[in-house]
Amino acid sequence: MYDHFTFPEADTLQIALSRQLIFQPLKSIKTIAGADISFDKGSSTMYAGIVILSFPEMIVQSYALETYETTFPYQPGYLGFKEVPALLKVWDLIPEKPDIVVLDGNGILHPRRMGVASHFGVLANQATIGCAKSILYGENHLPEKSKFSTAEIKSHGEILGYALRTKDNNKPVYISAGHLITTEQALAVIKRCIGNYRIPEPTRLIHDLVNDFRTGKLKAGFHIKTQPLTLF
Repeated sequence: MYDHFTFPEADTLQIALSRQLIFQPLKSIKTIAGADISFDKGSSTMYAGIVILSFPEMIVQSYALETYETTFPYQPGYLGFKEVPALLKVWDLIPEKPDIVVLDGNGILHPRRMGVASHFGVLANQATIGCAKSILYGENHLPEKSKFSTAEIKSHGEILGYALRTKDNNKPVYISAGHLITTEQALAVIKRCIGNYRIPEPTRLIHDLVNDFRTGKLKAGFHIKTQPLTLF
């Protein structure tokens, strides 16, 4: 999809896509998804996955897995060109779309407001949030060391996202709106996705699933997660 793109051409497309971004609060969230990629270093095969959970209970409902071939390089600021085509292929496998998708990367916290979460959001016409493990762009002020402390991340006075401490005395994650959500609501949603780990549950769970897919423990396709039977 993007293998023939030069970086200047990628810049131009990112700027064009950024003009399609919409920021508005979601009225209701009953399902939330996590999306991620796994790959072997030096390979052109991307192992992509999306897991859907109930919100705010964080109970896995279903997941989808698929592979995609690409030679576009990994380059800071251009993650969408490497990963979005693979994620769109997985997206097509899901019969009932989730209300929002959390991606392991940035949304508008990006030099051209077009991180992987915004890129996927625009092309899929889907509400998305970026939750990155490292900061790519913006003037960052570290939050306090206690869990759920936040700090604004700005560029030229504009708030583009938040650094969020998800565990006491641990490195923060970096939250930004992707598409069809506000920055403030994105932060509130991610806070409700935090369990016992630094990474929020949607992206943590899909990270494990795509690694199992890459190593042959899981098969491609759409899978419904059967819930355990209860007496009551």
